[in-house]
Amino acid sequence: MTSSDRRLIDRRTLDWVTLDVGETIIDETRAWRTWAELLAVPFLTLAAALGAVIERDDVHQSAFDLVDRADWRSRIAEFEVRYGAFRRDDLYPDALRAMAGLKAAGFRVAVAGNQPASRTAELRRLGIDAELVVMSDELRLAKPDLAFYRRLLELLGDPAPERVAYVGDRVDNDVLPARVAGLRAVWVRRGPWGVIQSLPDRSAADLVVGSLDELARRLAGPAHE
Repeated sequence: MTSSDRRLIDRRTLDWVTLDVGETIIDETRAWRTWAELLAVPFLTLAAALGAVIERDDVHQSAFDLVDRADWRSRIAEFEVRYGAFRRDDLYPDALRAMAGLKAAGFRVAVAGNQPASRTAELRRLGIDAELVVMSDELRLAKPDLAFYRRLLELLGDPAPERVAYVGDRVDNDVLPARVAGLRAVWVRRGPWGVIQSLPDRSAADLVVGSLDELARRLAGPAHE
């Protein structure tokens, strides 16, 4: 189902746009390629395993079990060395452009996701110019825990939840809990979860987009009910 099937959010009802990290502003392809190389598994095979566990609503780590690499946990430190920090080519091409467009339209922009604390400084170095950049490890809270969203609101200065949009690629971690927490939920349909998952009903997301460029265009354009 295309994004045009969803209603727009009236820009006048929003103050903040908060972006997830993985598969929202960061393309995680290099991370999964690094795991495939480290575990000596063909990348396409690991990608298929990931798709299978997403389809059955399982945790993504189960993909390693499907390819008979249950010892992956013992390789995490080696993975971190190989993968290293976020790089400029990990950013989705529209990430910086869309954030600039949202800010120019008068929105306040934040970034918050389930990531190690070190990613905050890495994103700043890549040019992520948001008022708030914070990772789950810094909060000691992770999505989909509703406490993550409550703490996020506190860090934003306690705005009314409905004045904050949370933008993410996952229905389970981003869209549904954000709505329960009272935020406006925007689903960006890219990456494995964005392609495979589906909404439980049409009203589960306030807006569905295919890219951050589309998000900026639709929020920064004429107001709609």
